Amino acid sequence: MINKRSLWFLTLFSLILVLSVYYITMPSELFMKEDEQTETVSATAENEESAELVALRVESEEKMLDEITELKKILTDSNATSEEKNAAFEKMQKLNKNRGMEESLENKIQNEFNLKSFVSIDETNVAVTVDSKKHDKKLANDIMRSVQEEFENMVSVSVKFQK
Repeated sequence: MINKRSLWFLTLFSLILVLSVYYITMPSELFMKEDEQTETVSATAENEESAELVALRVESEEKMLDEITELKKILTDSNATSEEKNAAFEKMQKLNKNRGMEESLENKIQNEFNLKSFVSIDETNVAVTVDSKKHDKKLANDIMRSVQEEFENMVSVSVKFQK
């Protein structure tokens, strides 16, 4: 009879074998073409975010991780009441929902306006930072309307241009 350890070993061994056969049979032209390498480098240079957006994103992630850590402490604390645990759990769900909404709004702005952006949601305030050399009132108004479409209730949307 096969035990779990030998089953895992056979599974991993077969996976390694399949991957090695795959890499051996790949055409070597994929690794040698310099034209493709320069195209990918230039394509990634176009898609890179500005330093300001990266800094805003990192700061937001750190803040969110700190809040989630504090909420997890409350959830795992044996001395906390059930009301405190429920409030912490609801706040954690709200943070995750806001983060998902922020990402979907960033993707929407990317798809509709072809602009890199950073979105921050705080209660009923939505702050959008756009990476654009063009500081246009019409563009800002279009972004505000596009963002407002995603919410059922009215929210305060602000657009800031970075470059």
